[in-house]
Amino acid sequence: MSEVKISVATRTEFGKGAARRIRREDKVPGVLYGHGSDPIHLTLPGHALLLALRTPNVLIALDIDGKTNELAIPKSVQRDPLKGFLEHVDLQLVQRGETVTVEIPVQAEGELAPGGNLLEHVLNALPVEAEATHIPESVSVSVEGLEAGASVLAKDIELPKGVKLAVEEDAVVLQVLAAQAEEAPEGEEAAEEEAAEA
Repeated sequence: MSEVKISVATRTEFGKGAARRIRREDKVPGVLYGHGSDPIHLTLPGHALLLALRTPNVLIALDIDGKTNELAIPKSVQRDPLKGFLEHVDLQLVQRGETVTVEIPVQAEGELAPGGNLLEHVLNALPVEAEATHIPESVSVSVEGLEAGASVLAKDIELPKGVKLAVEEDAVVLQVLAAQAEEAPEGEEAAEEEAAEA
């Protein structure tokens, strides 16, 4: 798992106006919380944070005001719904050796059985428990040759060493749906026939 170092500053201004000023400087307001300590309000560099967040559950080494160093993982990221830029981030304080519960992306590999079947991701991400500095970026599942009606359960997914499921073993993660032929409603067919005769 990658660890990204970001230098951040504590902030004392709050509210929408302060958040807008921070964003105008290509920075992102954020909050660091966890371990029963008081939340720390931060200003993070926008570009560095955006690059770091490309990796799911990235481990971020925060250099706070050049005085203290903390490890954190992203817990909640708010983006502008239209432009996609970062509006706010919540970070969870973690320590080396600590077990955390996170969701990791599930990637399907292989081709389904012939017949135009569809693969549905019932869970887009798999809840797992892992050591904070060894969170896998994703898990891969083979769907090679699966036919309609087949499903992949959480317990069927091979997890890296030291990673445990944080969801019921029988939870459906992926399922294969039968392809449905599109049928025109009866009224439309009759209307088309009348138009052809006219």
